[in-house]
Amino acid sequence: MFDGLDMSKMQDMLQDMQKKAKDLEEQSRATSFKVKGGGGLIEVSANGAGEVTDITIDDSLLEDKESLQILLISTINDALKMSEDNKKSQAMNMFGGLNPFGTK
Repeated sequence: MFDGLDMSKMQDMLQDMQKKAKDLEEQSRATSFKVKGGGGLIEVSANGAGEVTDITIDDSLLEDKESLQILLISTINDALKMSEDNKKSQAMNMFGGLNPFGTK
């Protein structure tokens, strides 16, 4: 069943994949996404690892707590979605275009 299967090559391939995954993770942390919401009144920055790294809020929103909350939630979600989409794209590139997520 495993005739002709070179386990050392399989191990080398696995190590190569692990290195590529680690490199992608480091690259993701260095990637930044900026998303503006509310016509530019809110700006959220997130890195490729899905961590929010900065939030800028226009002073005019400080008097309207409800609008501020709504805009923050929406803008943060948009930034995190961009980060997640980037991760999926990088993973698909690492797998040679095959989709490991099983979705389109």
